[in-house]
Amino acid sequence: MEQQTGEIARQECDVLVIGGGPAGTTVAPFLVEKGYRVVLLEKAQHPRFHIGESLLPANLPLFERMGIAEEVKAIGMIKPGAEFVSPTHEKGAQVFHFADAWDKSMPHAYQVKRAEFDTILIRNAERKGVEVHENCRARSVDFQPDNSAVIRAEYGDGRQTEWKARFVVDASGRDTFLANRFQIKHRNPKHNSSAIYGHFAGARRHDGQAEGNITIFWFEHGWFWFIPMMNDVTSVGMVTWPYYTKTKGNRSLEQFLRDGIAMCPALAERMKMATLVNEVEATGNYSYVSERNHGSNYLLLGDAYAFIDPVFSSGVLLAMNSGVIGAEAIDTCLKNPAAAPAALKRFDKLMKHGPKEFSWFIYRVTNPIMRDFFMYPKNIFRVKEALLSVLAGDIFGKTPIWRSILMFKVLYYLANIFQPRRAFMGWKRRRFNIRWVDDPTMKSA
Repeated sequence: MEQQTGEIARQECDVLVIGGGPAGTTVAPFLVEKGYRVVLLEKAQHPRFHIGESLLPANLPLFERMGIAEEVKAIGMIKPGAEFVSPTHEKGAQVFHFADAWDKSMPHAYQVKRAEFDTILIRNAERKGVEVHENCRARSVDFQPDNSAVIRAEYGDGRQTEWKARFVVDASGRDTFLANRFQIKHRNPKHNSSAIYGHFAGARRHDGQAEGNITIFWFEHGWFWFIPMMNDVTSVGMVTWPYYTKTKGNRSLEQFLRDGIAMCPALAERMKMATLVNEVEATGNYSYVSERNHGSNYLLLGDAYAFIDPVFSSGVLLAMNSGVIGAEAIDTCLKNPAAAPAALKRFDKLMKHGPKEFSWFIYRVTNPIMRDFFMYPKNIFRVKEALLSVLAGDIFGKTPIWRSILMFKVLYYLANIFQPRRAFMGWKRRRFNIRWVDDPTMKSA
């Protein structure tokens, strides 16, 4: 149905989704399957560059459910595990193989170019019946007394249009469309980092199956990711603390990244023959959270709600999982309003579960005692298998890892008690690292 409001055409739909990334392109087709008219607005035109190329094994069952498993396989570098490299441990490197996790049925994941991966997702949404509008940016939203919403959007050529929707989904990623408008987005007080990254050709990879492993390199001012992808493209990014990003000065982002790589000998050795194949980019204020993730007729999914840190490659999984649980909540709200409060409460609990479980490790992964646990893992009480399940993203199903995860945390806290000076110095250093530093050279979230 289309109406005229002045010179702007207004259309109607059941659900309007803002954002064509993994969250939006997951929730939208699932809602179409439930019988709703769904409109999706994407500000860019796919394919478009995006960071976050490392997927988790727990993504794969969802790809099967969505009918895109073979398409993703065709563009993906098989990722059998994750490697951690430490400059302060004699062992040097520790590899975690997903095949050794509690659930042995998900032995690998993929590394993908997000331009290709996100294109698969948005075209799948179109095939499933989602009305997709690319080069169309949401500009405003007005929530009406009748519990509907009017969303005004603008195409790249300047045309404007409006939709009246029964429900709004914010899947706008780091644009945080609704959180910004509601003024409910805040820097995460427990974490604070920036990322500088680029794609390279000719970076040295491991031999055999290990070629596709993601490698995490710790260095003095944070850590690096090293993500091998198809066709000799490797994503390399430096995630670092605010005080260090401010030392960039007049250096270009490329030079700043290269200087950082030079400070990490193990990474520099693998980058000796590498050449940059795209422009280096940066993102500041990396970690944030919104005060809420839902209202009576809207949801915030994936990064539109919160983002912590990419160290465990959890972003795409959390985004797509939020789309799955979001579709169930919206279906209940629209078909059975009396059950909406309970459905939204469940959605809120599930949305917080993933960030909560990953963040416990993220906040401590640069602590020297936690590094010991990663570099010299023990499987007492099956804690290594449980940790591998977390690294694989297997935190939403029925795999019984939680007793062992609790034991891992107990062992960690005991280690802190037995090494009080080291624990205190680690805590003090982290407090120094995450303090807020105003740095205008980094783009804000």
